[in-house]
Amino acid sequence: MRSVRDIVVISLLLCSLAGYSQIQFRGAWIATVANIDWPSEEAVGNTAQQQEDMIWLLDSLQNIGLNAIILQVRPTSDALYYSELEPVSHWLTGTQGYWGEQTPWDPLDWTIEEAHERGMEVHVWLNPYRVNLAKNDTSILSPHHIMRRHPEWFWEYNKQWYFNPGLDETREWICTIVQDLVDRYDIDAIHMDDYFYPYPSGGKPLPDTLTFAQNPRGYEDIGDWRRNNVDMAIQDISATIRECKEGVEFGISPFGVWRNASVDSTGSKTQAGITNYDDLYANIRLWIQAGWIDYVLPQLYWEIGKKVADYETLAHWWAKEVRGTNCKLYIGMAPYRLENASPKSAWGKGNEISRQMRLNRTIPEITGECFYSTRPLLRNPRGVCDSIKTIYSE
Repeated sequence: MRSVRDIVVISLLLCSLAGYSQIQFRGAWIATVANIDWPSEEAVGNTAQQQEDMIWLLDSLQNIGLNAIILQVRPTSDALYYSELEPVSHWLTGTQGYWGEQTPWDPLDWTIEEAHERGMEVHVWLNPYRVNLAKNDTSILSPHHIMRRHPEWFWEYNKQWYFNPGLDETREWICTIVQDLVDRYDIDAIHMDDYFYPYPSGGKPLPDTLTFAQNPRGYEDIGDWRRNNVDMAIQDISATIRECKEGVEFGISPFGVWRNASVDSTGSKTQAGITNYDDLYANIRLWIQAGWIDYVLPQLYWEIGKKVADYETLAHWWAKEVRGTNCKLYIGMAPYRLENASPKSAWGKGNEISRQMRLNRTIPEITGECFYSTRPLLRNPRGVCDSIKTIYSE
């Protein structure tokens, strides 16, 4: 009779002979903002069509080997799930309003059941601070929207409205939303992307100097204060999830560059015009090291060999960042860039996604991949779906 050790060794050997990959998380983002992926504009307000479209998305993703979706359920402080806290999203129904009056079904509960039947994880994607996309137009907001009740919690930047990250009330409200989701739904993770402080626009200053002056919390530099605002939010959200339910993870998908080495020797050898730390005030490194997040999913939407932001350089940099921590590393990839690519570009010469997936398998710390976004992916530009399916079946 073989010992347990013998069985483990044999199993590892068989996996090796079969071309075993360390990639475990195989996901795709389903963006709902502006009806990018789901529901389609034609399906807004049509439950039957929305369900049919979601089934097609899930079946198609499963067919190419994916085992997870990241579904955007709070794109603009609204809800694509039943909520008594925030209004139903106009991306779902056409008009923000009370849930009971607007739609007869709960799309998140239904989608979770359909996805889990297919063996797929459901990570719910929340945008923490964004209120609207329309250029300074708040007319779409429901009368019971939180901004109607507490306008003092918000500020406007580049003709869009945001929760003020410098307020305790903002963190408390986001944690209330997270707790509601984790308590009521059988989700696998809470997920946030790169939208923390807004991307800078034309050198316009952020409108938070008064908040800083009123409550600097001992900080002299407003940049450090802003980073601390986001740090506290991430720490509080992490604690909320862990207190609510065991096994629900917290993941962040940041912009692909933390800092350039030209301003910080520990940063990546890149020349990115925007960075998480300096422009979005998101200190991802701290969140990894402090154990506040369970996985990091950097958006590496550039090609291998790109001068200012090389995919290979960044993949190795992020691998080094998670090494020795409990934080898992997945890579965000951009099949949308294969569409309409110039024949002279890396995206137009061959299947860049396939090249990147092969590279990922040479970096042990990379244990997952995620594709942005679902509709462009499933249009199969340059045969990318076929390539993904082939690689995942090896």
